Amino acid sequence: MTPRNGVHRHFHEELGELKSKLLQMSGEAEELVRLSVDALLEGDLEGAQAVIDRDTTIDELELEIDRRAHELLALQQPMAGDLRFITMTMKISNDLERVGDHAVNIARAVQDLARLPPFGQMSEVAEMARRAREMLSDALDAFVRSDGKAAREIRLRDDEVDHLYNSMFRILLTHMMEDPRRIGPAMSLLLISKNLERIADLATNVAEDVVFLAEGVVIKHGAGRHSSAEV
Repeated sequence: MTPRNGVHRHFHEELGELKSKLLQMSGEAEELVRLSVDALLEGDLEGAQAVIDRDTTIDELELEIDRRAHELLALQQPMAGDLRFITMTMKISNDLERVGDHAVNIARAVQDLARLPPFGQMSEVAEMARRAREMLSDALDAFVRSDGKAAREIRLRDDEVDHLYNSMFRILLTHMMEDPRRIGPAMSLLLISKNLERIADLATNVAEDVVFLAEGVVIKHGAGRHSSAEV
């Protein structure tokens, strides 16, 4: 093996390790969202605390991914597809860290709800939670498969979550106006809804990054809207 081939092999091994770390972080982010949603729907305070306690794992993984990615950029000077992969890895890891933060916010709101008067079941919250979880899971799956078509489809689902959030806002506002005793729990539910909406937004960000990674096409902010690949 020539020295050049050895360097090339080492570089791709490092890329593989970088992807492995991002997949590990993806699994942690998905799990935190699952635990926070389960804690919300089941009133599970232990589950809520588990989310809060595990958030540092995601923070540490983001720092490690950032370090590895910057080392590859500085030492290997990658080009084309490899450069896209490294830069998108850093971007996705940042979005996943924020997903973890939103899961923690939901968990803390669940703890607050336990200290407030009961509000009753809100089917819209459960539906928002289901859709946000599915979007995140599907976006990460599209990343694993480098599936730009699937990522584009995920992007189109964000409006549905936005509509649910707007509906929740109107419903909760009505409850607060009708009965001041419901202001506390309604505010906690509104906070939970906003964090679910933001998780869906971040899943959309990941999906847009997957399109760029797979196709080299930027579709953020309407860019690439008229691409022939758009569904």
